[in-house]
Amino acid sequence: MKLGEKIRYLRSVEGTVRGLGREMTQQEVVRAIQKDLNKTISQSYLSQIENGVRPHLTNSTRLLLARFFKVHPGYLVDDPEGYQTELMSHLAASEDRLDLWLIDGSERFRRDAEVSQALLKLSLRHDTRRCLVLMNAILGTPGLVDRLLEVLAPSSSASGGKSDAHGRGQQPARRSQL
Repeated sequence: MKLGEKIRYLRSVEGTVRGLGREMTQQEVVRAIQKDLNKTISQSYLSQIENGVRPHLTNSTRLLLARFFKVHPGYLVDDPEGYQTELMSHLAASEDRLDLWLIDGSERFRRDAEVSQALLKLSLRHDTRRCLVLMNAILGTPGLVDRLLEVLAPSSSASGGKSDAHGRGQQPARRSQL
């Protein structure tokens, strides 16, 4: 995949993440970079990158775009000759589906900012599956959830669900469905 295609793809993902239901326009990206990062890039420069007129980025532009789109700066280059995306492993394809499912869940729970943000952060990890396996181990260890919440998120532990004698969270009376 060429750099320009990657930028267009990232604009599409960013539009989904921001709840637009469509890809962000180049101008929207320029404005969001200004607002979110207090940095500037011109729409014409972004257009030149996407159209292949500028096949290479300056290091500062690469770092800026990587920070905005939350990708590794090394992603923002043309893929090497012969690189085949269809050779993606079954596990990587599953991870991509899982990430999209989490992004959708983040949108569905947008009224609960903590849950929405947690789902989105998880989807942006390169090792989403591994994080979920870790969460399973944490949930299976009696009392660990409460101890971790007390240390890492004291405000959440005060408002969160209670645990039974085995450290399992009790279900709230009403549950939202994904």
